[in-house]
Amino acid sequence: MASDPDLDESDHDQMVSGCSLWGRNAIRPEWRPIEQSIAADVAVIGGGITGALIAEHLTARGFSVVVVDREEPDFGSTAASTAMLQWEIDSTLSELETWYGFERAAGIYRRSAAAVAGLAKLIAANGIACGFRPRNTLYLAANQEGARDLQAERQLRRRAGLPGVYLEHPDLFTQFELDRDGAIYSPGSAEADPLLLTWALIAIAVRRGAQLLKASVTALHSDGDHVTAETDGGHVIQARHLVLATGYSMPGLEMPKLHRVCSSWAFATVPQNPARLWRDRALIWEDSHPHLYMRTTADHRIVAGGEDDGTVNAAVRERKLPAKIRVIQAKMQRLWPRADTRIAHAWGGTFGETADGLPLIGPAPGMPHVFAAYGYGGNGITLSYLAAQMIGAMIAGMHRDWFEDFALDRDGPGLRRFGEDRARAGSELR
Repeated sequence: MASDPDLDESDHDQMVSGCSLWGRNAIRPEWRPIEQSIAADVAVIGGGITGALIAEHLTARGFSVVVVDREEPDFGSTAASTAMLQWEIDSTLSELETWYGFERAAGIYRRSAAAVAGLAKLIAANGIACGFRPRNTLYLAANQEGARDLQAERQLRRRAGLPGVYLEHPDLFTQFELDRDGAIYSPGSAEADPLLLTWALIAIAVRRGAQLLKASVTALHSDGDHVTAETDGGHVIQARHLVLATGYSMPGLEMPKLHRVCSSWAFATVPQNPARLWRDRALIWEDSHPHLYMRTTADHRIVAGGEDDGTVNAAVRERKLPAKIRVIQAKMQRLWPRADTRIAHAWGGTFGETADGLPLIGPAPGMPHVFAAYGYGGNGITLSYLAAQMIGAMIAGMHRDWFEDFALDRDGPGLRRFGEDRARAGSELR
């Protein structure tokens, strides 16, 4: 069966507004224009964190790899990430249990936790300097009803063998000076600089023989035992397998109904007095809609973000940036009054998420030898690592039943929630 989609990838300025603080003064990998047709075991389309993790993993498996990006690599969604490397998924374990049953839901959460641990081992084994630090997380209740829900969530996590404790208001306020009705306090997450991590992984793949090509892929032809990618310069890339890691869109292919595109906004403050930061610099996220999330950096800044909505138009996202940042700033100040709220960097980015909070990883339907990795929501880097492991196994001919939990053509719940959000958002978001 052959499939010949035309590709229409998004420019990076359609994906990110403003300027984040990541990757300052670092040496970036050198990408060269494609000057002749080329063949490889695997072509990876996209040079952000997902493409970098996949390239590193596939070269470690001994495959020859070509990584292709059309613009300045790594400055799409990766640059807009807050790089909170959490194993806790956008959908709670309780929600996943309702939709998929306890055993399947628990397995998904355990694999997410294992992904953070695996990423930590990869970074340590290669001595990657990317500001990686293990962190605990504080999942805060937004109100009393939310506190009851979090208590039930913690009980379910305990049944699944997942770590953490529930803190009621007196303990949370005494230990962390956070005035919320309750929280789940969990180990096993981390933080990093996403661009430094991406560039280091790309450099590792290059040392193993990967090639970095700056080109626009204009069409794919999947037929027989290989995939051919046409480029704008007239040259082609022929590969036994091809991986689409292009951010939030699957160019030329129809995205699954489970998927939608959203935007989020964030900022980094000026450096804080370290003594005025919260205990153990835990990653903080609030069980509110839209979420508020906060972390710190090595130079003592606070990074805060949230206010997600269905904006997909780059100009609209840009216009919303000042107002969104003011809202996040006010929320941060209410949660942590000690903060110096002066802002040094502010940005917004567009990303993909799914109705059930799980990624879309695996074979692209109707496209033999083509794989895709999308729909990460708030767990981008964690789930990118999982995608690299899964796609590497699939290309090597291995399959596990649990791969179906993330299939692009899976049936999933929660679509009504997307419809309600779209109705609220209105036509201005488009």
